[in-house]
Amino acid sequence: WGQTDVKLSALGLRQAESLSNLLATQRIDTIYASDLKRALVTAQVIASRQRVEVITCPELREANFGELEGLTFAEIDQRYPEVTKSWLAGRLDITYPGGENLSAFIERTSSFANRIKQLSPEQTALVVAHGGPLRIMLCHLLDFGPEHWWQLQIDLASCSVVNTDSRGPVLRLFNHTAHLEETIL
Repeated sequence: WGQTDVKLSALGLRQAESLSNLLATQRIDTIYASDLKRALVTAQVIASRQRVEVITCPELREANFGELEGLTFAEIDQRYPEVTKSWLAGRLDITYPGGENLSAFIERTSSFANRIKQLSPEQTALVVAHGGPLRIMLCHLLDFGPEHWWQLQIDLASCSVVNTDSRGPVLRLFNHTAHLEETIL
């Protein structure tokens, strides 16, 4: 979908509720969310139980894929084979036709991750965004190079947890989806 601002489907709303149930007993001090509807509504569903305001952050938007948005991978490969070739090679200097440069996307997402790094270990922040920004943020927070972003699978409405302490960030939970099993049926 990229930056196409689609609404959550009925299934997406049920998944947001399941995620809210999972997080209901957790202390959340701040909720940051992409301003695109599908992430923002998910954040609002969670926030309604947490009694926390959602702070919208355009820098958490998915990459702007330009002319590629709405196309299948096969269609992209047929119409823009040079983009497919660069993408499969893991190049970070891709500019999506009519869209965003991948390096600029990485920079804006990493800039937001730097804000998260400034939080004290006692603060709990929830970030509701899209697969691309979340993967880049995890790479940045865990000091992996951005070239590894494609190695992290982030499913819709999944939950990942990064804790911080004096030694640095620790990935405590990654791409957790067990709370979604009931919503698929």
